[in-house]
Amino acid sequence: MLKELSQEYEVVAVSSPGEALDKVRQREGVHTIAVPMARHISLLKDLKSLWRMWRVLRRERPDMIHSMTPKAGLMSMVGGLLAGVPVRVHTFTGLVWPTSTGLKRRVLMATDWLTCACATHVIPEGEGVKSDLLNHHITRKPIKVLGYGNVKGIDLDNYNPQNYKTVAHEGFTFVFVGRIVRDKGINELVAAFDRLHKEYDGTRLVLVGPREDNLDPVFPETLQRINLGDGIESVGSQKDVRPFYAQADALVFPSYREGFPNVVIEAGAMGLASIVTDINGAREIIIDGQNGIIVPPQDEEALYQAMKRFVEHPDEVDTMAANARPLIASRYEQGYVRQCLYDFYKEILNN
Repeated sequence: MLKELSQEYEVVAVSSPGEALDKVRQREGVHTIAVPMARHISLLKDLKSLWRMWRVLRRERPDMIHSMTPKAGLMSMVGGLLAGVPVRVHTFTGLVWPTSTGLKRRVLMATDWLTCACATHVIPEGEGVKSDLLNHHITRKPIKVLGYGNVKGIDLDNYNPQNYKTVAHEGFTFVFVGRIVRDKGINELVAAFDRLHKEYDGTRLVLVGPREDNLDPVFPETLQRINLGDGIESVGSQKDVRPFYAQADALVFPSYREGFPNVVIEAGAMGLASIVTDINGAREIIIDGQNGIIVPPQDEEALYQAMKRFVEHPDEVDTMAANARPLIASRYEQGYVRQCLYDFYKEILNN
C-alpha cells in the first residue's frame, strides 16, 4: 500500500526499529525512520518516544501524519500537534479498554481520549469501534467508517480456495488462527471441543498461532489438553495460513475483543463458514445464519452448541460456506478498501 501511495505522495514510514521495518523499506521502496516505542504502558519510555517522535516530525515537516496502532497513535497525535502538523489522522483498529477493569481501564480510556483530542480526523475500523468511541465519550468529533470497515482488505487472488487441493478426511475439522492466549477465547474453545470430541471421535481442532505465555497465558488445564493432542493439533506460528484454511471445514474464532479481525475475512475468502463471538468487527463480517454463526463471548456452552450444530448439519454449513466468499468479495476486496482510504486522503488534504 505504501508503494502505491508513493506514486502520488512523498511517503515516510515511522515505526519501532527491527526486521519488520527493514522489510517494509525494501518491499515498499519508501523512506523509513525508526522510533523505539514500548508496546505496553511505560511512562519513562513513552516520554522518550514522544520526544523522538516530535523531533522526527519537526525535521520532516509532513503535511499529514496517519497512525494505526494505539501506542504509535498516542505518540503521533500528541507529537504531531506539538510539531504543528496540520492534518493528523488516527485509525482505531481495536480498543483494549472494553475488556479491561479498574485503573488500567481508566488509563487506557484516558490515552485514547488524548489521542482523539490531538487528532484532526478519527477513523474507526468498524461500526462497533465507532459506537464504543462515541458511547463512552472518548471523542465527540464527527467520525466515520470508511467503506464497510477494515484497513487491510483481502487479495482475492491470493486467498482463493481453488488454488489448493482439498484434503480428504473423515470427521469435521475446525481451524482457529490467532494467538494462543486467553483473550482469544482459547480456554472456552478447548473446553467446548473436548466435550464435542467425546461425542464425535472424528472431529479435529487445528490451532494455528503462537503462544504468548508471558502476556496472556491460557489456563494450565487448557495447555495440558492441547499438549495431549487427542483431536487437537497445535502447529504454532505459520508464515502461510492458507493451507490450513483449505484443509478445514469451518473457522472457529471465539475472541473476547477485536477491532476488525482479518482472520474472519481470510477464512471467508477461502470459502469457510465461521463461528465467531458477538464482538466488534466479527459481527459486521458474519451475518448470522448466512455465512456463519454468532455466539456470545466467553460462553463455553454456546460455543459447544454451535460447533455441534456444524458437525450435525453439514448441508447447512455447505450453504453458509457457499455464501462466504461472495460476501467478502462484495465488501472487503483489497482494491475497494484501499480506494476508500485514497478518496479520504484527497478529501481532507484538499479542504
